[in-house]
Amino acid sequence: MATVDQEQPQAHAPLHVAIVMDGNGRWAKRRGLPRSLGHRAGVESLKRTVAAAPDLNVRWLTVFGFSTENWSRPAAEVSELMALPKRYFESDLARLERDGVRVRVLGRREGLSADLVKMLDEAERRTAHNDKFFLQIAFNYGGQADIVEAARKFAAEVAAGRASPGDLDEAAFAAHLSTGAGPAPDLVIRPSGEQRLSNFLLWESAYSEFVFQDVLWPDYGAEHLEAAIDEFYKRERRYGGAVADDVLATG
Repeated sequence: MATVDQEQPQAHAPLHVAIVMDGNGRWAKRRGLPRSLGHRAGVESLKRTVAAAPDLNVRWLTVFGFSTENWSRPAAEVSELMALPKRYFESDLARLERDGVRVRVLGRREGLSADLVKMLDEAERRTAHNDKFFLQIAFNYGGQADIVEAARKFAAEVAAGRASPGDLDEAAFAAHLSTGAGPAPDLVIRPSGEQRLSNFLLWESAYSEFVFQDVLWPDYGAEHLEAAIDEFYKRERRYGGAVADDVLATG
């Protein structure tokens, strides 16, 4: 399995990588196949990527599977997308549980079928004790909706007398997001050639590095993840500040 170049400074490895799994439909169209087969091929890419990530020093992986806006797609495609998490967990949940992977599903359960909600809950329950690797699947998720929900939660606490408006700062607000239990993503990757966030981790990615790759998601694998991480190593993260050389040059 691929590993990061050992000459790279491992102290700066991306702890948390987030990926927009994009390009399934175009992959299928180029092959004259139904879009459903593109989505199914995308599940195999997810398996490869989850397997590769720990060897590349990644400890948290968040993937975007279905957005709150995807409900507007044709009913047959929505139905196929709804089946993907079930297909993934039916084939891989036992391995994830055995390998120490903790699964969290971000997004709204409302609107999902009862059997899908049961499967998502089971995946979280069966892996809740694991801590070697953290896999977050954003499903029926939207960054704006998540921010609104976090605001509602805090407002409810204020109304109940458990908090006051003055208690709210960036850290307190982030704790109310569905991702509040984990670190912000160091690296956000979007394959397929598109260069936009598409309502993914809007708050959390404020200081993430972005890498856009010209590969469709069903073709994605360890070598593409490694290439994105290699690009991450070339970046100089400033978090709004300046490095010493800049200060000396302009001071």
